Amino acid sequence: MAGIFLFEAVRTPRGKGKPGGALSGLTPHELVSQLAGALRSRLGETALDQVTSLTLGCVGQIGAQGGQLALVSKLHADLPPGMTSRTVNNYCVSGLTATRLAALEAAATGDDRLRLAGGVEMMSLVPFLADHAHYYDDPDTARALRYVPVPLSADLMATMEGISREALDAITVRSHQRAAQAWARGGLDEVIPVHGPDGTVLLAQDESVRPDTSMASLARLAPAFVEMGAQGFDDVMLAARPELAAIEHLHTLAHCPPIADGAALVLLGSARAGAAAGLKPRAIFRAATEASADPVLQLTAGFAAMDAALKESGLRLEDIDRIEFMEAFAATPVKSERDYAPDPAKVNPEGGHLAMGHPMGASGAILLTTLLAGLERDGGKLGLAVLHGGSGVGAAIIIERV
Repeated sequence: MAGIFLFEAVRTPRGKGKPGGALSGLTPHELVSQLAGALRSRLGETALDQVTSLTLGCVGQIGAQGGQLALVSKLHADLPPGMTSRTVNNYCVSGLTATRLAALEAAATGDDRLRLAGGVEMMSLVPFLADHAHYYDDPDTARALRYVPVPLSADLMATMEGISREALDAITVRSHQRAAQAWARGGLDEVIPVHGPDGTVLLAQDESVRPDTSMASLARLAPAFVEMGAQGFDDVMLAARPELAAIEHLHTLAHCPPIADGAALVLLGSARAGAAAGLKPRAIFRAATEASADPVLQLTAGFAAMDAALKESGLRLEDIDRIEFMEAFAATPVKSERDYAPDPAKVNPEGGHLAMGHPMGASGAILLTTLLAGLERDGGKLGLAVLHGGSGVGAAIIIERV
């Protein structure tokens, strides 16, 4: 994708993804519309007139998120009628997949049109697994295809890696503390306040951050997935890993990224496309990769995608100034820091998913948005985002400020 630039990126705060959450009274297409409005405010009323496509990631494409959500969002946001639209589901990496597809299309055509990409998920309206896919609900199919709920794979990872409960607690505390400090410090200009129908601000910062999270408070929590494992999923994992005698269930609910509502949009295209709209590029794509891995262990494909992105870009991990690493359950960032030994100060310096939540289809675009803005805040040049998803999907992206 040589010569494709990022011109702007915005996200909503992440609301609690349940009834009563701050954003739960809105619709997903309204979140996208407010992001489009923010782009117009920042770039000029005519900037989006040059956009040729909208690509959105979304996992739960039923109910409020059905009906080809990118098309519904385009209509609601009053985006150009000639703009094409598509909605993609690649589980938890959907937002980054959508961005990668838009960037690859821009590179392939070499035209002077801009593209919008991102993701949205409102788990308060469409809960996790709400589509009741045969893959999830039919025991024979699940067993034959080795489907395992993702939190159990996190326990499998902790068992295989010998990760302690204390390590899970520590990474979770760090996420909440860093997120709380970032919001207290302010300056997260990539985050737009979300308004209600009467114009009042419904949410201006991530709702699930708990500044009082401590090792002592987490130590009181019990493992959450013992009973789920006993429903036959432990047997599936042990059959795939016969070297293990048992699965040690360690993850509590605090070690899981909270379900969330949220959305993000990025504006990208060629230098010629930006110039035609009077825009100055902020970063260039250096690599964008996807990977697939063991569907039982699941949360390892992001590592494979990261390795592929570094190889594609010709960079080493130590060259990277900032890393937005998806905290897909606490075991995953613990494994990353053990195996790759990055500078901890460079990884999720303003907190991660364990604190701020996981609006599934939006997470990839949210991390890319945070990465771009965070590099500018830090004065860094090279940034990496890494994501993991259910059944062994992963994605990574590297950008360079210009």
